[in-house]
Amino acid sequence: MTKPIRIALVGCGGISTKHARTFLKRSDASIVAMCDIDDKAIDKFIQRLDQPKELVGLPRFASDKLMYEAVPCDAVAICTPHTLHFDQAMLALSHGLHVLLEKPMVTAAPDAHTLAAEVERTGKVLIVGFNTPCSTELAYIRGLIRTEALGKLELVTGHLTQGWMKGTTGKWRQDPALSGGGQAYDSGAHPISSLVWAVESPVEEVYAVVDNHGTPVDINSAFIVRFANGVIASMTISGNCPAESGGMTMIFTDGRIDFNAWNATNVRVWKGKEELKDLPITGDPVSPADNFLDAIQGKDSPRSTAATGIIHSELMDLIYESARTHAPARPRR
Repeated sequence: MTKPIRIALVGCGGISTKHARTFLKRSDASIVAMCDIDDKAIDKFIQRLDQPKELVGLPRFASDKLMYEAVPCDAVAICTPHTLHFDQAMLALSHGLHVLLEKPMVTAAPDAHTLAAEVERTGKVLIVGFNTPCSTELAYIRGLIRTEALGKLELVTGHLTQGWMKGTTGKWRQDPALSGGGQAYDSGAHPISSLVWAVESPVEEVYAVVDNHGTPVDINSAFIVRFANGVIASMTISGNCPAESGGMTMIFTDGRIDFNAWNATNVRVWKGKEELKDLPITGDPVSPADNFLDAIQGKDSPRSTAATGIIHSELMDLIYESARTHAPARPRR
């Protein structure tokens, strides 16, 4: 039997709990060390998992570099504030580790290109922790776009609403030095990821407006994107609405798709004027952590890679540039 993949954890906040639950239930994975600058966060992490035998005695560190030097491991799950991702992922790759990197991949497009090049150089697996690319529903939607089964995709419109501003007051997510941005970079990253993963094209032009509502980061934003393949998309991201939702409509020359872009559910498809029934959406959804383990072992292809992370990073840079300059923004390639 192949030895379990030895996994280290960097950052022991809420999302790390989700990934750890996946690792703990699989026989082909083993958590071997934990890292967080706050030792109490590690205690709380273990309590949330209720796994005293597996985790209580594990080595714990305040430095990822010291952890890699002290504990043999094969992979790492990085679940830290956004602006830390680039340096931490580069360090992990330099130690020969596969990387599960929480979203967003990085907070600057040049870093995205550098990280992607390092992934290519090392040959290691890097997966960005987005849920929708791991779903069978979004894979089905991307298949319809690729095959032009509904004609050519021309327009996309989407929105997300959440009471994000009140829920993150006083936390690192409203500190630009750690978050890199606000709601658009945080929860808004999910529908934006669904958009760029499905459209599969570099960004050509963006026009955006944002409202910080007196905070240091964006709370509400609206933007229009023209992709290089001609698709035009409009998105509205709200962080000041208690009624949560997240919808997206894709408009084709011979049809339409409606779905929840936050979690890739509630898919409805029209061919011409007729809504299609019994959609052939097959297969079981997987989590980013499951996909990570399977990709390392060659059982599956990585679903959300550095290539998608580049497009997402370029789009976010242009959103903030356009909002700052009050003018359309274009990439400098």
